[in-house]
Amino acid sequence: MEIPTNFLISCILLASAACAAAAVGNQHWSPATATWYGSPEGDGSDGGACGYGSLVDVKPFRARVGAVSPVLFKGGEGCGACYKVRCLDNSICSRRAVTVIITDECPGGYCSGGRTHFDLSGAAFGRMAVSGNGGKLRNRGEIPVIFRRTPCKYPGKNIAFHVNEGSTNYWLSLLVEFEGGDGDVGSMHIREANSNQWLEMTHIWGATWCIIAGPLQGPFSVKLTTLSSGKSLSAREVIPRNWAPKATYTSRLNFNN
Repeated sequence: MEIPTNFLISCILLASAACAAAAVGNQHWSPATATWYGSPEGDGSDGGACGYGSLVDVKPFRARVGAVSPVLFKGGEGCGACYKVRCLDNSICSRRAVTVIITDECPGGYCSGGRTHFDLSGAAFGRMAVSGNGGKLRNRGEIPVIFRRTPCKYPGKNIAFHVNEGSTNYWLSLLVEFEGGDGDVGSMHIREANSNQWLEMTHIWGATWCIIAGPLQGPFSVKLTTLSSGKSLSAREVIPRNWAPKATYTSRLNFNN
C-alpha cells in the first residue's frame, strides 16, 4: 500500500517538533497551535493534571501556566517544563514570547490526534499580543504559534517536596515543586536515615512520585534526575524524621543556583 506523501510530511513535522522540544535551551523554534481557556485575564488552571493544586494561583506560577497536548505532556513527565511561545501575525502579535510552565494536560479537541498544541491561560495568551490588543488576539480562538523549551527560573526559590495526603511509613508520595532548569523529572530516589541505599520511586501521575516499602525511617534524602538532560541533585535529609502528610519541605538546592 502506498503511503500518501502529505501523511509522511505530517509525521516528520510532528516528530521534529517533539525532538526539538526535548532540548532545554534549544534556540530552534518549532511550529504548534494555541488556544486559551478560563477567564480572559485569568490564571488558567485550577490545579491541573500535574497536581500542583493552589500553587498555580500564586507567583511565580500565576498567569504563566498552560496545558499541553499529550505529545508534550508525556504522561505527566512533562510537568514543570517551561516553554517560550510566540504568535506569528505581525499585525497583532508582539515580537516577544510569553514563558509558560506546564501544569496541565489538554487530551482532546485541538490537542488530539498527535498535534503539538498549547492551551494557555487567558492572561498568558493575551501577553503574546501587541500592548492593548490582548482581547483581539483572544477573539481569534486557535492561532498558529512557534515554541521552544527554555530553562525554568524561580528566583529565590529552591526545590521543594510536598508530601501528599495519605502518605504513611509504608506508602510515601511526593510532589516536586519549583524545579529550576529542565523543570521535568525523569527519576526519583529516596534514602532512609542511616542507610547508604537509594530506593527507587515510581512515577504515578503528574509531578507525583511514590514508593511502597517499609516501614520507612526518616529523615529522608531525595535524589532527583531530570528527564530532558539527565542532571541529578541530592537533597540530604530534606524530609525530617517527624514529617507529616500535606506538609512541604524545601531543600537548599536548585539546578540553576
